[in-house]
Amino acid sequence: MITATQGVKLTAQCESCGGELVRDVGQFIDRGRLWWGVEGHCQACPNAWCDMDTGPAPEGIRQALLTEHGPARLHLADKDAGLVPVLRALREMQNLSLGEARLVAADLVEFGLVGTSVEMTFLAEGLRNRSVAVTISS
Repeated sequence: MITATQGVKLTAQCESCGGELVRDVGQFIDRGRLWWGVEGHCQACPNAWCDMDTGPAPEGIRQALLTEHGPARLHLADKDAGLVPVLRALREMQNLSLGEARLVAADLVEFGLVGTSVEMTFLAEGLRNRSVAVTISS
């Protein structure tokens, strides 16, 4: 089972006291599932919290990771490979309809898919489990 993690530390002004708020945001793979998380705490007051959930990360977390670490691109190793296992993997892993999966598969074949390195590692593992050869590039 593959594991991957990526994070970034962000600072902002605390809404409670005006002090410095530090947030650690990230994505990770654990037990075959894609997760995201946020831990925040103020340097000057007791304001603190932790949130995490499975599935796609909120856009703010994704953008912070992409800005800090850059995007990763997932490519099919063989553009002539059959699309049935690709469609199955996409539908199962991303809860897509057949039509949506076909659009994503077409992008995968033609351009590659772009996202955070954790997202692309997660998707690559699902495709490889269905005998679809893929590569990831920065």
